[in-house]
Amino acid sequence: MTDSAIVYGPECQTYDFGPQHPFTPLRGSMLVDLLVQLGAGAHLVRPQCATRRDVRRMHSEAYVAAVETASRGDKLAYAAGYGLGTTDVPVFSGMHQATLWVVGGTLTAARLVASGKVCRALHLAGGLHHAHREAASGFCVYNDPAIAIAKLQESGFERIAYLDIDAHHGDGVQDLFYEDPGVLTISLHESGRYLFPGTGFPKDIGRGPGRGYAANFPLEPGTAHDSYLAIFDRFVRPLVAAFDPDVLVVECGADAHAADPLAHLNLNTHTFEALYYRIFELADTHCGGQAVMNLGGGYDLDTAPRVWALLALMLLRLDLPANLPETWLETWQSRLNRTLTRTLHDGPQVSYPDLEVRSMNCHTATETLNQLQQEAG
Repeated sequence: MTDSAIVYGPECQTYDFGPQHPFTPLRGSMLVDLLVQLGAGAHLVRPQCATRRDVRRMHSEAYVAAVETASRGDKLAYAAGYGLGTTDVPVFSGMHQATLWVVGGTLTAARLVASGKVCRALHLAGGLHHAHREAASGFCVYNDPAIAIAKLQESGFERIAYLDIDAHHGDGVQDLFYEDPGVLTISLHESGRYLFPGTGFPKDIGRGPGRGYAANFPLEPGTAHDSYLAIFDRFVRPLVAAFDPDVLVVECGADAHAADPLAHLNLNTHTFEALYYRIFELADTHCGGQAVMNLGGGYDLDTAPRVWALLALMLLRLDLPANLPETWLETWQSRLNRTLTRTLHDGPQVSYPDLEVRSMNCHTATETLNQLQQEAG
């Protein structure tokens, strides 16, 4: 079995809401260019496009038809009811087909792992975790992580742990599996008291047969390195261990970084490196190393490509460079008309005095654990 693969197709760059939208395909272009220049190009695998049938695993016929109608430029009645044509999800020509490519990339990663061809697979796009069964939301049209989980279930994986480290709550994936005891959803995110989508609280632990299989760890604004990793070590690791999954599906948003303009957490590249080691260790310990990963949010063009390049290089077990290639820096500084950080890491690790935040986070996480333990009896 090959250890790891990176899935990427330029077709995913057509998922484009326009030049002023924060979910820009430039993020992917910068990342792929950086990885190629760092010697990871040989590990790139082209995806297969998803089909309408694939999307219907998780989305209603009425909603898929609405996306198709809007994508053609035809007038769509009740567009807002489907979450389309909003500031977050403006309609663009070919939106349905573009999103099929995004879904296809994550499905390709899932198939590579399910077939045993690779142990870990990372899709360099996608992570559209806010999409719901019958509505777009938060830059997300079709929910590719959820569709990939459904595919893994069809492939025989009975216990799937979905781990979401995006700064925004993974509400769409959680809701789609809220009654499914075969899928444990865990989300670490900035508290919905401060940030979109305003969900993901300790009381949200699943429903019906799925009650006890959703875990939310809402974090206070300003949460930094030590506090974040303490929550992961004290609460997330034991939950994954108790569930003992067959495979991990991971949403690797970079928007918990301190520089991100759409959230208020205070992580740095050193936090993400430590976090990735922990995630790989969980996969190795409980899943035979099997993990399907994608990206998600990350809206600062200086930090997101570096955070995700760090993830890809670690996944491939390649050396981490101290300095980024000069040609890459020159190209993208010229295109963006801004100065970029010249190193993969932000700089020396800095400890932030977040003792009050750490105490508040621990209190909230304990509340989550108490809710789950009460359910377990």
